[in-house]
Amino acid sequence: MMGFVNVCKPAGPTSTQIVTRVRRIFSTYSEQRDLAAGHLGTLDPQAAGVLPIAIGKATRLIPLLEDRRKCYALTLVLGHSTTTQDALGEIVESAPVPEDIVRRIEEALPAFSGRIEQIPPMFSALHYGGKRLYDLARAGITVERKARTISIYDLSILGFEAPNTVRMRVACSEGTYVRTLCADLGAAVGVPAHMGALVREASGPFLLAEALTLEEIAESPEAALLAPDRIVPFPTVVLDLRASADFRAGRTVAMAESVGGKHVFVRDAARTLVGVGEAHGVMLAPRKVFV
Repeated sequence: MMGFVNVCKPAGPTSTQIVTRVRRIFSTYSEQRDLAAGHLGTLDPQAAGVLPIAIGKATRLIPLLEDRRKCYALTLVLGHSTTTQDALGEIVESAPVPEDIVRRIEEALPAFSGRIEQIPPMFSALHYGGKRLYDLARAGITVERKARTISIYDLSILGFEAPNTVRMRVACSEGTYVRTLCADLGAAVGVPAHMGALVREASGPFLLAEALTLEEIAESPEAALLAPDRIVPFPTVVLDLRASADFRAGRTVAMAESVGGKHVFVRDAARTLVGVGEAHGVMLAPRKVFV
């Protein structure tokens, strides 16, 4: 059993807890106790929305996924900044919200477009000196973090809810901290701010409109499992009996003609998915072998 599941994560549980529940569902269904499972990008516990999970040998495809763009709907809460840059932290600064705040934010948006530098928050899972940053933060320790380059493809205002909440949408690269984006946007307009609600609307090819709840997945696991070639845009090569046997054994094989793209799905004459190959002209080297 292998494939991807587009999970609609509720607010509350951690991403790891969701993965554990999904693994249990498919382990029971397939009667495979050692079934592998892993998500394609964590969501904070208080966040909801798309949480793609790879099942079985599809976990080996995660490093090959090229489309890692994210899209989020969020609320920017003005007037208070917090220790965690979201609604769960303690308030560290407060200030009144000016009446022209929407105009100020609109004028600040161009500075948050394209490739920008972002300093990761202390309350994050990044490592520093062998420890997680959030463990250091909980111990009252603050360390210097290096800025990282992220990409903001789109950042727009959806609406304003008086007296201090702005509804927004952001499309961004993997590794973007939306909490930090909110705090930085507040700093840019001179008002302390933090992130309120957060919903991931898309993660690469996985869309919220197509996501399934845990209950829906448990009701029909087979229907919830998406075949790898429905998610990963690799061309497919079909090998004959001898060539597919060589490929399974880890040997480079020759194709009838070159194919477009660096990576290809490899199927045998019975159309069974054998693995992923790396094309070098008409030669095909095994990259991931499944069966």
